[in-house]
Amino acid sequence: MDYLKDYSYYLRIERRCSPNTVSAYCSDVQAFLNSIPKSASEYESADIGHYLAAKSKELDKRSQARVLSSLRSFFSWTVLEGWRKDNPCDAVDAPKIGRKVPSVLSVQEIDSIIASVDLSTPAGLRDRAILEVLYGCGLRVSELCQLRVSCLYFEQGFVRIIGKGNKERIVPLGQMAADALREYLAVRPESAQAAFDDLVFLNLRGGALSRVSVFKMVKHQALMAGVTKEISPHSFRHSFATHLIENGADLRVVQEMLGHESILTTEIYTHIDKSTWQADILEHHPRG
Repeated sequence: MDYLKDYSYYLRIERRCSPNTVSAYCSDVQAFLNSIPKSASEYESADIGHYLAAKSKELDKRSQARVLSSLRSFFSWTVLEGWRKDNPCDAVDAPKIGRKVPSVLSVQEIDSIIASVDLSTPAGLRDRAILEVLYGCGLRVSELCQLRVSCLYFEQGFVRIIGKGNKERIVPLGQMAADALREYLAVRPESAQAAFDDLVFLNLRGGALSRVSVFKMVKHQALMAGVTKEISPHSFRHSFATHLIENGADLRVVQEMLGHESILTTEIYTHIDKSTWQADILEHHPRG
């Protein structure tokens, strides 16, 4: 039976998962089903355990945990569909992983990266606007690539974001990000298709800008600015949250700005801040 087709529909329609999440879950499940071909009702906890043990040679613990999460979701769906009475993943322990502290840029590093962009071309104006929006609004790269002109409210000073699970949130738009957006929109290329008319960021051919392109641009500009940290577009989101909390922003407000479902996800940024003042205290304490 083609489980993946129905499972994919369930994730997209009933769970309202993003295309990236659907693709990742289905890819993990497909690899498992191919490795141990059985009917849904025949899988046992031992099958899951043996599969993860084999995967431990090529995947780190965080990736193993993601695979287990994908399989748990899949088998929960099979229970809902009545193909089995239990979830075999329930008896499998997740790999022990620590909370990963994200890479954070200093304000000076962010300024240097943005200042390194060549503003003499439309592409440069676009890239500067991308960096300003990533840092100024704390967007995920997927949210940035899907940002629409109709969701920019310059006069009111905010942008409307459609995040994970099609959940909507409102994020303030600072003056520097707004100015960079206006300058880019004045030279933005014509869209190649009607489907792209409302997208803010387009590639040079007038098509939708890809996540890969944004990753490459960020790494290039970091290199141009002499920033040697291993960073990605997500580093600007991390920096956005960290700098807000360091400057006294309420954790609940930051949670809302980031679109985190649980405040526990947002709390990692308080740990980054704590590490800073902890080091400062130990340095100055007589028995530090």
